[in-house]
Amino acid sequence: MSNLKVFRVRGWQATEIPGTSVSVERELQTLIESNMEAMLGIRFLATEYRTGRHRGRIDSLGVDENGTPVIVEYKRSRDQNVVNQALSYLSWLHDHHHEFESLVRERLGIKAAGEIDWSNPRIVCVAGIFTHHDAVAVEMIGRRIDLVVYRVFDDVLTLQLVASDAGAVSPARGGAPRVPRGASSTAPKSVLRYLDKAPQDLKDLFADLDKVLLSYGDVRKETQLHYIAYRRIKNVATVRVQTRNRVLVVNLKLDPDTVKLHDGFSRDIRGLGCLGIRDGIEVRIGSHADLARAGELIRRSVEAA
Repeated sequence: MSNLKVFRVRGWQATEIPGTSVSVERELQTLIESNMEAMLGIRFLATEYRTGRHRGRIDSLGVDENGTPVIVEYKRSRDQNVVNQALSYLSWLHDHHHEFESLVRERLGIKAAGEIDWSNPRIVCVAGIFTHHDAVAVEMIGRRIDLVVYRVFDDVLTLQLVASDAGAVSPARGGAPRVPRGASSTAPKSVLRYLDKAPQDLKDLFADLDKVLLSYGDVRKETQLHYIAYRRIKNVATVRVQTRNRVLVVNLKLDPDTVKLHDGFSRDIRGLGCLGIRDGIEVRIGSHADLARAGELIRRSVEAA
C-alpha cells in the first residue's frame, strides 16, 4: 500500500534507492522503541510486556500525546494476524487499567498517570506492507487503529501512515474523568459541549479552520475530551474553544525559535503544561483575518509532522 519512492540525486542524475525490510523483526522494534516519541509521538513504557492469561507479550506499550494508552505491534513484512493479535491485547488493556497506570506512574511519574485517557485506547501496527483488505478491516472493526508502513532506504527509515480509524469513544469502558480530591465531582465540559454552546460566528470560524486543516489530505481529525486533535502519525494541531473570549486556541507543532511571535496572537508554550501539543506554539484565532494570518504557520506545522 506504500507508493513512496526515494532517489539519490547527484548533479542532475537521479538514481532510485530500492526500499527494503529489516532482516530481523526485533531490529525494527528496538529502533522504534529507542526513538518512539520522535517517530510516533508516543512515550515508551515497556517492551515484550507479558499479558498473563491472555497468553502473549505486547511488543511495545506507550502513551501518546493525548494521554491515550497505546499498543504497538511490529511485523518485518506482512502478517494478516497482526491486527487480530493487537485486538486481543486491547482486551487485556481494558481489563488492567490499574496495572497500566502503575506502569505509567513508575516510568513517567504521578502527573502522567493521572492524565491517562481511557475513553479510546489506540493500536499502532507497523509492518513492511499492508493490503487494501487490511485497510478495509480497520474501518469495519471500529477501533482506534493506525496502520504504518516502514521502509529502509540505505541508512534512512521511512514511516508512512497508510490507514487509520479514529474508533469510537466508549464512556462505559473509559469511566469518568479523574477529579482531584476536594474538587467538585461534576465532569468537565468537553470541547464539543463548548463548541455546541458557542456563538454562531465562532462555530463558523471553527468550521473554516477545520476545512483548512483537513484540506491536507492525509490529516486525520480526532476528538479528545478537552480539544480536537488533527494529526498525521503525530499531532500537527490541537484546537480548544474558548467561548468567553470568542476565540479558538490552536497549538501547533513548531519550534518557537523558528517563528516570529506576536503578543495577543502567538506565543511560546514550551514548559507551560498546556493541553494538547505542549512543546510548540499557541495561536489565538478570533476572526477570519486571524485564520488567514495563521495559514502559513498551519502549513509549516503539517509539513513538519
